[in-house]
Amino acid sequence: MLRIYRWQSELRGFGRIFYSHKPAAAEKDIGPRRVFKVYRFEGIDTRKEPTIQTFDVDVSTCGKMLLDAMIKIKDMDPTFSFRRSCREGICGSCAVNLQGRNCLACITLIPQSKVVNLYPIPHMYVMRDLIVDMAHFFKGYNSIRPYIIRKTQGPIGQFQYAQSIRDNLKMIGLYECVLCSCCATACPSYWWNGRRFLGPASLLHAYRWVIDSRDEDTEQRLKDLRDDFKAFRCHTIMNCSLDCPKGLHPAHAIAKLKLLISGLQKKENPDLDPLKLASTGDWTQKCKIK
Repeated sequence: MLRIYRWQSELRGFGRIFYSHKPAAAEKDIGPRRVFKVYRFEGIDTRKEPTIQTFDVDVSTCGKMLLDAMIKIKDMDPTFSFRRSCREGICGSCAVNLQGRNCLACITLIPQSKVVNLYPIPHMYVMRDLIVDMAHFFKGYNSIRPYIIRKTQGPIGQFQYAQSIRDNLKMIGLYECVLCSCCATACPSYWWNGRRFLGPASLLHAYRWVIDSRDEDTEQRLKDLRDDFKAFRCHTIMNCSLDCPKGLHPAHAIAKLKLLISGLQKKENPDLDPLKLASTGDWTQKCKIK
């Protein structure tokens, strides 16, 4: 009994080390001036080498987000190029590398640092300044067939496929991905095997469509992924989960996808018949059922 009490006392003391509620240290005020060191490249047609250009920016004259500072820099130099669209972290256009970490410029605060390093996301062909070629990334994404595939399908637009709340909850943490490629371009396996490894974003979406209760092409989807590179070149480095600006966990989804590909787990049967809400017309007789 004395040994148990002593162990509990030590455990409580150990816990206090990590869970002590100490007040957070106040951030040191470094003033509104920032020195932005920005990657500049005019494109391959110019045959010029990339350079780092310095901009002295007063961030008190713009918004708090990194994208606001980038727009401010563009006002100073109209030739500065980058992608942007929604300003709400939804479109995934403004992915950049800030202080060595990938992020979305529109939902990332300007760092509390005198010097701010701004580069394009890594492992991508740079087209101009912070604009990279996303063609290879989206080619891998399109290869997983990111849409519902049905063997029994009625007239498009006349009814919706039914799905239970429980089946829909399985896809939370998957469908929020905005395809910004922050995770893929932070993944060393994608750097080393980018030609054949699909990368975290595409595999997260592959898992999302595999487990969708309304989809009927599970076997073919898993068969397409059953090789040494497309999914199994993921070595659980976890950079994808660290750099995801939406707070998703691609590594966890890939681990579950591997279990399905290897046959160690099976897709659950849907709680509801997806055709429950279909009309009772004669269209079912015209469907091609394989």
